[in-house]
Amino acid sequence: MIESDQVAGRGRLVDQPADAVVIARSKDEPEMFAVLFRRHAGPLRRYLTRRIGPDGAEDVLAETFLTAFHVRGRYDPTRPDARPWLYGIATNLVGRHRRAEVRQLRVFQRTGVDPVMASFTERADARVSADAVKQRVAAAVAGLRPVYRDALLLLAWGDLTYEEIAVALDVPVGTVRSRISRARKALRDALGDIDPTSLQEDIS
Repeated sequence: MIESDQVAGRGRLVDQPADAVVIARSKDEPEMFAVLFRRHAGPLRRYLTRRIGPDGAEDVLAETFLTAFHVRGRYDPTRPDARPWLYGIATNLVGRHRRAEVRQLRVFQRTGVDPVMASFTERADARVSADAVKQRVAAAVAGLRPVYRDALLLLAWGDLTYEEIAVALDVPVGTVRSRISRARKALRDALGDIDPTSLQEDIS
């Protein structure tokens, strides 16, 4: 078992115990699971807020960690970073809130107000206003098939790698690549003159 976190840039020092170690210890010391919450709740809350709005995000966040706590005995100890596992649980729970998710994206479409879209607008064609770009991106994302949207937003808003998305969604990496490729094609078709060739950069 890996005894320390070797993943740089994830908000933890390398000499802190890896998530897998924390989870293993929590089986005998349940209070240890709070470490996992402190590490991952912030980014996960932002991901959920972007997907289903603030009203539902807190409930789904709490349910995500409650579910994770109850099934922690099945966690794969060879995976030091629990982010894909947690994002997978959260994404499954988002599936119960599809209407809220689409409604949230429609709000972005109408108002253009969402800071997560800001970096995309900076690279957009100068002929298109920033608000119009954000609204069109939101509308295009809302129109994606849910399985494509899940994969795409885990990449763009969850900041997971293809391999981590595969773990989160419990599908092969090839399936993840196919879904993201199809999502990007659908967005290119929907956006026309705006070509999000790297959606992870464009809407994150």
